[in-house]
Amino acid sequence: MLTPFHLAIHVTDLDAARAFYGDILGCKEGRSTESWVDFSFFGHQLSLHLGHPFETSNTGKVGDHMVAMPHFGVVLAYDDWRALADRLEAAGTDWVIAPTGRFIGQPGEQWTMFFRDPSGNPIEVKGFKDMDGVFAG
Repeated sequence: MLTPFHLAIHVTDLDAARAFYGDILGCKEGRSTESWVDFSFFGHQLSLHLGHPFETSNTGKVGDHMVAMPHFGVVLAYDDWRALADRLEAAGTDWVIAPTGRFIGQPGEQWTMFFRDPSGNPIEVKGFKDMDGVFAG
């Protein structure tokens, strides 16, 4: 049985974070103070604290693209992934990797998209039509 993870990261502006995570990504806001806010990040606890976001470097290879490491994200069922991709496209997201399919017709067939939040935190969201493929070899 999967259980929620907890991730706490820095953001530079709580109002911008609320607009992005709440309005665009559709995450439900939880508790907050003047220096942090919690969101249900697709069922996981994401705590956003005012501060300097973590340092990243483009050292992760995804297909032909180099992506920021470290990064975080979530795995969604394909229909939920597609709906989120559509919301992000409508919001004019500046893509690191625009929504795309990978390993089509192979074990682990998936869709992915990479983008950054308003503070520059890198996020990857994957979509699977067959959730058994998440850990396919």
